[in-house]
Amino acid sequence: MAKKSATKSDESSNSKSDSSASAVSDQLREPAEIRYADQLEALRQNDSDPRPRAWRLSPRSVLTYIIGGKALKAEIRGQKVDVPITRKFFGDDGVVERSIVTLASERALLLIGEPGTGKSWLSEHLAAAISGTSTLTIQGTAGTTEEQIKYSWNIARIIAEGPKPDNMIPSPTMIAMRGGALLRFEEITRCVPDVQDSLVSILSDKAIAIPELPDANMLWAKPGFNVIATANSRDQGVNELSAALKRRFNYIYIPVVADQKTEVEIVRQRSTELIAQYELPVKINAPILQMLATVFREIRQGKTSEGVSIKQPSTTLSTAEAIGVALDAALHARFFGSGAVTPGDVARNLVGSIVKEDQADLAILKEYNTLVARKRGVTDVGWKEFHDTLAGQLP
Repeated sequence: MAKKSATKSDESSNSKSDSSASAVSDQLREPAEIRYADQLEALRQNDSDPRPRAWRLSPRSVLTYIIGGKALKAEIRGQKVDVPITRKFFGDDGVVERSIVTLASERALLLIGEPGTGKSWLSEHLAAAISGTSTLTIQGTAGTTEEQIKYSWNIARIIAEGPKPDNMIPSPTMIAMRGGALLRFEEITRCVPDVQDSLVSILSDKAIAIPELPDANMLWAKPGFNVIATANSRDQGVNELSAALKRRFNYIYIPVVADQKTEVEIVRQRSTELIAQYELPVKINAPILQMLATVFREIRQGKTSEGVSIKQPSTTLSTAEAIGVALDAALHARFFGSGAVTPGDVARNLVGSIVKEDQADLAILKEYNTLVARKRGVTDVGWKEFHDTLAGQLP
């Protein structure tokens, strides 16, 4: 019955870092409240707006932290410095505003969108800015249990001493309720309905009943507690939320990045951060990033910039997948290539992102290479290298 919480570390497509965030760490991935601690502290020092109870920042400062703003003067580690506030989430600023307003209310927040659109990334940054911690997280799976959402017991001590408060193993939910913090619930629709419904009383009564402790049989949430859940739109219907649970969530849909310029910028910034994290002496030039974003966007939309209709694969080609290809291309260039990322490096690492569970997608990629890449390669040497390399990767 022992509880185990999980922190989802999926890399969102809507991420962008500043120079302070690209320093090499001895930790593979730092939570947002550590990685962007200087920005959060600068906003706190300059925040004069009213804050909801238990919030670290005002709603306006939370919005500025997520969508970016001007540099702020602040005292960081004993020195007065200018701290740039970088944009963390790309998309409609109204989505962020509505999310912040929801979390200040009695209703919980459910972020829905295609895989890789930045739901977890936005959830993490909202929790970091509002509560100061983003690690109170439950990872929803088919194996998630009610104990993982509420609480469990130290069985050895229960046998020896009986049920006592000290023998309880608190869940991330219980910790968030005690501290007036935000709970992140990732992939809620992957949990079975009976487990999902254990949230109903938590969201409506803001309490957890503990019948094993007659003298302390209720835990009441402190001000500031709320829930941010995420769900993939492709998983809708897997374990659909009950009507009672739906009423307690405000649904906010996060769309795929709308324009190619923004997508290129996201891939550039995120890949630059990852390359620095892996300490790779490699740079991905703008034409390569433009080609990568173009391939993903055209295959995703089923139409090229020339107006040619092409088939769409079953895989969701999110910006997060493009970031993954960019990093793989950089690693290939560093260890097996010349050190400079080429169109061939992109092509070599493209197949695994587009062709996953459905092998029929190979034919779609081959069609794109034949109808689009080969034609462009007649006048563009970069596209020719891309075509020739990809042709060698396809059966």
